[in-house]
Amino acid sequence: MKCIIDKAASRGFFDYGWLKTYHTFSFSDYYNPERMHFGALRVLNDDTVAPSKGFGMHPHNNMEVVSIPLEGYLRHGDNVKNETTISFGEIQVMSTGLGMYHSEYNASDTELLKFLQIWVVPNVKNTKPEYHNFNIRPLLKHNELSLFISPHNGPTDAHLLQDAWFSIGSFDAGKTISYRLQGTNTGIYVFVLDGNIAIQDKVLQGRDGIGIWEVDEVTIETISVSRILVIEVSLKE
Repeated sequence: MKCIIDKAASRGFFDYGWLKTYHTFSFSDYYNPERMHFGALRVLNDDTVAPSKGFGMHPHNNMEVVSIPLEGYLRHGDNVKNETTISFGEIQVMSTGLGMYHSEYNASDTELLKFLQIWVVPNVKNTKPEYHNFNIRPLLKHNELSLFISPHNGPTDAHLLQDAWFSIGSFDAGKTISYRLQGTNTGIYVFVLDGNIAIQDKVLQGRDGIGIWEVDEVTIETISVSRILVIEVSLKE
């Protein structure tokens, strides 16, 4: 097993007033040549948006974009006439392909919005842009890792144009979770949303991340009540 640990405090951080954002990988004004990506996982941003504020209309192309609300309400708009608001237990997936414009706002006038913005490099380019949102609440089971995104033809409703599997789970203290990798030439990136976990002799706390590869199965132990996100992704960029 090989691994790399990205401690929460080592991430890029910017405070724009309306937006407080942490970048696990190089993004925008944060550049670290040793933190460019983990395989096809290109962006993992941890954003907090002030009430009624957000990202105005802007373009993307040839990127798979996943947004996961953790608290509050995320309002999406785009140039292909989608407009939706989602909250915790729902996700949005954009396959930007040939190009699309979108905006992301805090839909509340009083509450903060906290969400993860994740980009994955697709394995096919210049496809027709698509946007979908999904209710993943029926998939979530306490003390289990729940798969909610898979490649096309995978078992989930939400898909990416890449060998990528996303799982999330909330666990009591003292639990042992085994994750067996599903792909070929893939690795996993474990992001601790809350709590404390151990992987072999490595202890991780809230918002720490660890990339693991050259392994068939990974065992995770929860030291305290914990929430974790596991992203298995192709190691090809």
